[in-house]
Amino acid sequence: MLTDNTRGALLMMASMAGFTLNDTFMKALSGEMPLFQLIFLRGILTTLAIGVMAWYVGALHLRIPPRDRALITLRMVAEIGSAYFFLTALYNMPLANVSAIMQSLPLVVTLAAALFFGEPLGWRRMTAILVGLGGVLLIVRPGGEGFTIFSIYALIAVAFVTLRDLVTRRVSGATHSMMVTFTTSLGLMLAFGVASLGVDWVPMDLYRTGMTVGASVMVVFGYVFSVMVMRVGEISFVAPFRYTGLIWALLLGWLVFGDWPAPLTLIGAAIVVGSGVFTLYREGQLKRRIAAEAKLRTGIGH
Repeated sequence: MLTDNTRGALLMMASMAGFTLNDTFMKALSGEMPLFQLIFLRGILTTLAIGVMAWYVGALHLRIPPRDRALITLRMVAEIGSAYFFLTALYNMPLANVSAIMQSLPLVVTLAAALFFGEPLGWRRMTAILVGLGGVLLIVRPGGEGFTIFSIYALIAVAFVTLRDLVTRRVSGATHSMMVTFTTSLGLMLAFGVASLGVDWVPMDLYRTGMTVGASVMVVFGYVFSVMVMRVGEISFVAPFRYTGLIWALLLGWLVFGDWPAPLTLIGAAIVVGSGVFTLYREGQLKRRIAAEAKLRTGIGH
């Protein structure tokens, strides 16, 4: 019988597979469809699916505290920015390269939380973050032969996703996570629907329709599995398995597009992943220590 940690790890890997397969479908359409048209059509399908799930769990209502409404709006803006910059980079860069840059997200979120929210950050995690950011520089290689503006786009996407995640932490428990996801998906769909009016649409043949539906299904699967992960196993054990997304990106980039990263890119990716795993491990240690100290204080108080 599988343990909770094993189930959690499998769900995390399935979630990363779903998101990476979505990226693969999207990139496969890069020469076939305008980006704004593709995001809008995918958004229709994903918003409908997420809306049904939100309705099923009773989260589809407008009883949202005023402060949360402002945060959700800001989260929506961050999601729109991250989608534009990430997918533009994906359209123009190898899948594994973009994925490798995005693996720096946990490091950047930890650093930003310390800078803006005053969350504690010891020297060990700070060192790991700096080493990890050095790995990002090896991937991007500013001024190098393979450097393009789209590497900067991927970094901007990381900044927008960081903003999204930090804002999400501030949303109160009174607002259901499914409602937050639904409103963000709806806002994304509407924003790119308006943007798509300024581009020449292409007809939807069987190939384009199938790939768009495939991308939509994979996004929904990725999200559902990521929600299930939060309910199974210890986060400190499960979280590092998010880096399996890079393995999927390497394999799919090679099999589907014939791309394989340069050695320096692979070294940089390994540094980013190693730093991220260490940071997640340390965070898990600290949380367990704080919980144990709180339990001890409670016991003494009694």
